[in-house]
Amino acid sequence: MAQYLIVGLGNPGEEYAETRHNAGFRTVDILADEMRARYWKNECGALTAKGVYRDHDIVLAKPQSFMNVSGGPVKKLCDAYGIEPDHLIIIHDELDIDPGTVRVKFGGGHAGHNGLRSICDKLGTRDWYRVRCGIGRPPGRMDVADFVLSVPKKEAADDFAYAVDRAAQATLCLISEGLEKAQQQFN
Repeated sequence: MAQYLIVGLGNPGEEYAETRHNAGFRTVDILADEMRARYWKNECGALTAKGVYRDHDIVLAKPQSFMNVSGGPVKKLCDAYGIEPDHLIIIHDELDIDPGTVRVKFGGGHAGHNGLRSICDKLGTRDWYRVRCGIGRPPGRMDVADFVLSVPKKEAADDFAYAVDRAAQATLCLISEGLEKAQQQFN
């Protein structure tokens, strides 16, 4: 039975709970409900819960450091659970993907995403799975940081809710069916 570490990226604290940057946290919460993982504990700088999905042991995690330094808790969790990068799934917001859409891939760069940069630096590799929740680009001349740390309204809120739900489905498909099937179904 393979074990996976699924990490949702976000920022801790109520003021960030509904923001675009917390797409990873929101998706992990959906996965926790799906797996009936109700007991959360603080370990390795993250909130973690354990579940099972189709004979796979799953560790769900929400780093409690801020997004830009999430690599530390991810590295500690990988070490604590003996997780190799090919059993690590990172779920995060993505500016370069249209709102409401999801993309699944293995490896790649960080595209300026500081949370991904931190993970790449701490793990010493870029080779792990990514489930990317599209949030689109900020309107007009709005600052990127202001955009990702804002709460989506109206239609954007619907797109965001749809994206995090699809990201949860894509993550489960990735675990049970593999990368190729997940990409065919969700990319």
